[in-house]
Amino acid sequence: MKGQHKVLIMRCDAYDPDRISGIVREGMEELGVTPSGKILLKPNVVIAHPEVFPHAFTRKEFLEGVIVATKAMAQDAEEIAVGERSGITLPTRYNFRNAGYPKVIRKHRVRTYYFDEEVHVPVEIERDGRLRNELLIPKPVTECDFLINLPKFKAHPWCRLTLSLKNYIGLQDDRHRLLDHNSFLEHKIADLQDVIKSDFIAIDGITAGQKMMLTPTPFSLGAIVMGTNSCAVDTVGCHMVHVDPGDLIHLGYAADRGHGPMDLDEIEVGGDFPLEEVREKTWDFELCMERVDDYFGEESRLSCTVGTFPEKHSPDYCWGGCPGALQEAMHIFRGFDPNVDQEMGKVRYVVGKVDGPLDLEDDERVIFAGNCTSWKGVIDGKNVRIESSYKSSDARNGRKTRSNDMILKTLKTLWRCFRNRSARYIHAEGCTLSVAENVNYLSALGKIGNPNFRPRLLIPVNLAYWQMRAHRLLNRIFG
Repeated sequence: MKGQHKVLIMRCDAYDPDRISGIVREGMEELGVTPSGKILLKPNVVIAHPEVFPHAFTRKEFLEGVIVATKAMAQDAEEIAVGERSGITLPTRYNFRNAGYPKVIRKHRVRTYYFDEEVHVPVEIERDGRLRNELLIPKPVTECDFLINLPKFKAHPWCRLTLSLKNYIGLQDDRHRLLDHNSFLEHKIADLQDVIKSDFIAIDGITAGQKMMLTPTPFSLGAIVMGTNSCAVDTVGCHMVHVDPGDLIHLGYAADRGHGPMDLDEIEVGGDFPLEEVREKTWDFELCMERVDDYFGEESRLSCTVGTFPEKHSPDYCWGGCPGALQEAMHIFRGFDPNVDQEMGKVRYVVGKVDGPLDLEDDERVIFAGNCTSWKGVIDGKNVRIESSYKSSDARNGRKTRSNDMILKTLKTLWRCFRNRSARYIHAEGCTLSVAENVNYLSALGKIGNPNFRPRLLIPVNLAYWQMRAHRLLNRIFG
């Protein structure tokens, strides 16, 4: 039934806060949106850096425009705040600074919630089809009355697109971020929709991101997409870049649970930027849903052997796990050195259950990646047996997850690399191996410079880390 949900596509080709504010205010009026009570704005700041990661996050001008529009449209506002959790192990404070958020937040006198510093509370899920019975969510999210979702319009190597549904991954802390971030990632995104819903969505599609989600290639889309239903907004977003909504698996799961439509016939598409005109502009929008054994070609000294995987719903590939993190890691290396594929030492990346010989070259080293990986064979005349320690989702307790603390995780990875510095192979255990862990392993075995230890990253990241730890302790004590 067309018109049940409305999505607006509005023209905007510049990061002008005043213009953005006017467009968002117009959208709120047309959609009948009136923010009130405790209002929380949730942008996408998975990572941010003006030089290395300039297109990965919701821009500060966009945030400012939405803040101004929200203030103008709000009634009986008790609080307006901005909250987010950046990518695994990265202090959110560091990325907010790089994104330019603190100046905007101070200017408009709104509050900041760094979710990696906040107390997390359990929220039960009772809907059929759920992956888990509960998720741990930041207390400010559970207490907010009106949630404004501000995603960045980006392609994604694990999920094809990251729009409003996928943006909820930023609600979880490090301890739970990687839990189910494997072949169950799409299920996890749907679970998060069961926990908290967006009251208003405005997607930063002024400059969209292609291919990767941490190091996207910019695409001048020139659009702001607005709506009040995540499924409807994401369905329109798919059509904008020639993606079948059925190919966004988490969108299908969310729609099946009754969260909204994924059929364009059930959505009224409005605004001043007609969908067909957008589609004419995006014929060459680049996605990246490529297996790693195809992605790294003969020109790269990194090669990949992919086996089979333990879950019945995805036996051929783990789209939400280690392979995608490897792609992101290599793109980070390329950001610092475009020729890294040809300059690194030869590395074979093995993931999944692999049978048969690897046929390694004499100077090739091996990363057996992830808990699900297993292999037995001969390397340098010695029998090698890699055992799987994989546990399915229902065997992992969400209340008893291991720490993913940045320093502990880095030290553990580096120590493992040091102990195996003379070996031809290393078993990099984890489910899922994070992007940062992949960077450390590739640096050690491929003998390439580690971006994590460049002074312009190392010093400010660690300063932000200790600030985060101090504020987290205070929040735990004074709640």
